[in-house]
Amino acid sequence: MDIERPPNLRSPGSEPGSATPPGGAGIGGSPPPINALAELVADLIAATGLVPADKLALVRGAAGMGSFAHALVENNLASSEGLAKTLAARYQMPLVDLALTGASDDATGEIALHVLERLVAIPYALENDTLRVAIADPGNIQGIDELRLATRHPLELAVASREDILAEIRRLARASEAFGARAAVEEELAATAEEEEDADDLEIDDGISDAPLVRLVNSVIFQAAEDGASDVHFEPQEDSLLVRFRIDGVLQEVQRIPKRMTPGVLTRLKVLAKLDIAERRKPQDGRISLNAAAAGRMMDVRVATLPTVEGESVVMRLLDKSKRAPTLEELGMSDEMRTQLAQLVRKPTGALLVTGPTGSGKSTTLYAALTDINRPEINIITVEDPVEYRLGGVNQVQINLKAGLTFATALRSILRSDPDVVMVGEIRDGETAKIAIEAALTGHLVLSTLHTNDAPQALTRLNEMGVEPFLTGAAVSAVLAQRLARKLCTHCCEMYTPNTDELLKARISPEVAAASDGMVFYRKKGCPRCNQTGYKGRIGIYQLLAMTEQLESLAVRNASRDEIERAALGEGMRTLWDDGLAKVAAGLTSIEELARVSV
Repeated sequence: MDIERPPNLRSPGSEPGSATPPGGAGIGGSPPPINALAELVADLIAATGLVPADKLALVRGAAGMGSFAHALVENNLASSEGLAKTLAARYQMPLVDLALTGASDDATGEIALHVLERLVAIPYALENDTLRVAIADPGNIQGIDELRLATRHPLELAVASREDILAEIRRLARASEAFGARAAVEEELAATAEEEEDADDLEIDDGISDAPLVRLVNSVIFQAAEDGASDVHFEPQEDSLLVRFRIDGVLQEVQRIPKRMTPGVLTRLKVLAKLDIAERRKPQDGRISLNAAAAGRMMDVRVATLPTVEGESVVMRLLDKSKRAPTLEELGMSDEMRTQLAQLVRKPTGALLVTGPTGSGKSTTLYAALTDINRPEINIITVEDPVEYRLGGVNQVQINLKAGLTFATALRSILRSDPDVVMVGEIRDGETAKIAIEAALTGHLVLSTLHTNDAPQALTRLNEMGVEPFLTGAAVSAVLAQRLARKLCTHCCEMYTPNTDELLKARISPEVAAASDGMVFYRKKGCPRCNQTGYKGRIGIYQLLAMTEQLESLAVRNASRDEIERAALGEGMRTLWDDGLAKVAAGLTSIEELARVSV
């Protein structure tokens, strides 16, 4: 059976009723059958020699009776956008970028959501009684016929990337769930005689209101997981409950829930976290483990409540238990720094400290180091609060303050368990610091984090915490300071040439600034793909201080931070700003973002 477009499905420029697209029908007069097309694509890929034959055979097997294009994406042999362009050209159909055009509510309501989910299609516009539908696989003739039968409007098909279509479908599902839940809660609250009572006195009838509140709260959590948020804030305001997500380190307002729903939402969150719902005057901490099936993730959620003048606020920290730990190559370090760090973590003894403010990715860097050295011959034990990544072959200990299991007590026990490598989630007190440093001197490699502004300050901070200076100088192998900067959105960032004043503000020396005529930087602009922020994703900015004989002697005599910094710079250490400026010049981030996160 040849692949032909149904008579009433046309691309712009074709006449209604034509069975063949304008400009010919491709190779040999008409597109080949589905299986033949898959074989044709596979043969073309094999001819390039870019993909090994064994991998291509695996893709063919994985595709089975499904989409060969989808199997290519799943095996990281092609991008979804690139395949969409190829398929659009192959079938001579228009290409639509859903992230830019969006999908109108009028169009999306024309076909049932379960049909769209099954066929991976999304209506995005309704114009002149014609419904425009984006599809991922134009070779699925049976699916196209089902779309035609699912609506009374004539269809006009276009090709879009599979990821963009699925993202729109998930957005529709969340919006439908949240709208239905909110409407149900509104209806139930309106039926009670207590809707004007003060929020502190309002009691929720669990038997009536539980199901709609469950759906409302779940829709917020699933949306946060889908958007990649690290934190969810529920903040009572004078007239509403403000919901904000922290995405890429910056808070973004997501929605405002009506004030009369506030008690029910907060009670539901406290019930999930096993907190005392009657206690509203004291801060409380709890945890939630849930399967965010809508986002395809297992989530471990830390919940903290805080009484405010407007009522209790709730902050949820989302930890993806199924997320894979990164590698050193994926952290964004320069090749020279990555090689130096890899050599440091392969040493049998010593202490590697990673410093920076909260949320700067310190633990992620330690996990990358553990991933790099993890092998069956060594025993790696970690003590963390919380355990953010699950590493195979690594013994991970979770802190439990209620049971008396602190960093210091856990570390003492760990050292009696024959470890080769010990990772301490955070050095918070002098006792933990002393035990960790002494462990580094007794045949163990110790990895840990510390809160300081830069690398040189970490050495003085240990001394301030009660560690003897001679121990600090002998035990510490290196200190890595870091920040996380937002990456410029590759779809909308724009190039510009900074003037001399801008270069001087970027701390570039006057001589270099004067000689840098035509230097190119990039800046944010904003588009639907990055939610008009101009940024998408984050990249690390690093400063590595490797201990030398001179630095060790300075640490032993308890030298000041400025002395240590001058000596380290003289031996080749780069500042955080210098590393960030290199990433600005490479077009990865902007000067404004570098100034926001660096000092």
